[in-house]
Amino acid sequence: MPARLPPHKAIEQDPGCEHRLAMCRLLVARCAGLSVCALETERDGPSYTVDTLTSIQASQPHAELTLIVGADIARTLPAWREPERLLELAAVAVAARSGSDRRSVLEPLAALDGAARIEFLHSPVVDVSSSLARERAAAGAPIDELVGGAVAGYIAEHGLYGARARAASR
Repeated sequence: MPARLPPHKAIEQDPGCEHRLAMCRLLVARCAGLSVCALETERDGPSYTVDTLTSIQASQPHAELTLIVGADIARTLPAWREPERLLELAAVAVAARSGSDRRSVLEPLAALDGAARIEFLHSPVVDVSSSLARERAAAGAPIDELVGGAVAGYIAEHGLYGARARAASR
């Protein structure tokens, strides 16, 4: 679910939510059981997770929601808008990230009501980040292994993130 306006970071050379939505759709096109939700791109203003979860819960009151975030992002939850409300609406599944361990995540979250709803995924660390993909695209380096061929092609075709055409990687 791409955000219309991410409230927590300004992305230099942001291509806009329409391009980010198109790239998400390309990424999951061949993944059975996955889909892209445009809810945040259809709403005006900043995209706060608590507002999105509230909206989903209102439309699907019996759904059990789980927010999946990397450990680097999970430890920032106390600074998010209405973090306790967020934890009322959804469980949080934390994926391992380089430079983040359980303690570095749990310590900042300990003061939050609902911190018990935080679970750690048992999965290998995958060192892929959107900032790495943007940096490599801007440098003209191949990004296929980071974002998949369809998304890499889209980024090159539209010149997103300062990408230069990379005929050699095709």
